[in-house]
Amino acid sequence: MTAALERYAFALAPLAAAALWGGMYVVSKWGFALIPPVTLGFLRVALGATVLWLVVVGRGGAPPTRAEWPTFAALGGWVTLTVATQFVGTELTSASQGSLLTVLTPVFTVALGALVLDERVTAAKAGGMTVAGVGTAVVLAGQYELASIAAGNLLGVALLLVGSAAWAGYTVWGLRAVRRHGALRAATYSSLASVPLLGTLAVGELWYLGVSPAALPLTVESVGAVLYLGLASTAAAWFLWYKGLAYVSAGTVAVFFFAQPVVGAALGAALLGEALGSGFLVGGALMAVGIWIVSRERADSVAESAGPTAE
Repeated sequence: MTAALERYAFALAPLAAAALWGGMYVVSKWGFALIPPVTLGFLRVALGATVLWLVVVGRGGAPPTRAEWPTFAALGGWVTLTVATQFVGTELTSASQGSLLTVLTPVFTVALGALVLDERVTAAKAGGMTVAGVGTAVVLAGQYELASIAAGNLLGVALLLVGSAAWAGYTVWGLRAVRRHGALRAATYSSLASVPLLGTLAVGELWYLGVSPAALPLTVESVGAVLYLGLASTAAAWFLWYKGLAYVSAGTVAVFFFAQPVVGAALGAALLGEALGSGFLVGGALMAVGIWIVSRERADSVAESAGPTAE
């Protein structure tokens, strides 16, 4: 594979991450019924971080230096805020609200990229984002009664908004860490840094609910949910998301997030027997066009200035 093709392939890595996150919503329907949301989030990240760390160690990677840990600790804070608010917010709201509100992440990411990183929002990027956003809205409108989306739990809605903004923060402030330390290292140690924080929140949640950790169900469904969330939607997806940042801007990576609810709807139909709305094909096509427009905006200059990318 030529260097140009390899760079383009890795620039599309966030699309694979979004597809894995689309499956996360289907799996979460099983998980939340068995394990409280913050505790499930802790198990997810603990497993994913452990797997990433084993990969780093297996490849002979050195542990972070004292100078590196503050960066990873800060990113771990973004991870903690994202997972806790996203999972609790999803628990308090409906699938339609969760799907709609989480796709605001690209909007937050582009805005933060412009404010924090001085990324230029080109006409093509803005147009592609708009087309992809309209496509996602069409898919959701076909799946749900949009009039009922605003009628849910206001606290849940607020938490989902915070979660969307927090993931945008993890993306934008993680860009320099990816360029300096590599995608695998940044994803691994930011995840590890969040484990004690999420663990503390999980202990508080179980205490508040009066649930003993020993009483959590050990079933095929609960183990399967944790394995998918930890291995696929955390270890693999977070690495792929950061791998994309090694080659393109935060704003360009953000557009791939629009694929998440489309994949979720398709998997819901395939695995849960849910009916696809009439606008699924039209909305999916619009989303694909929007992603294609923005993906052509990949910045070779960014790739040339990138830090370690061999990971």
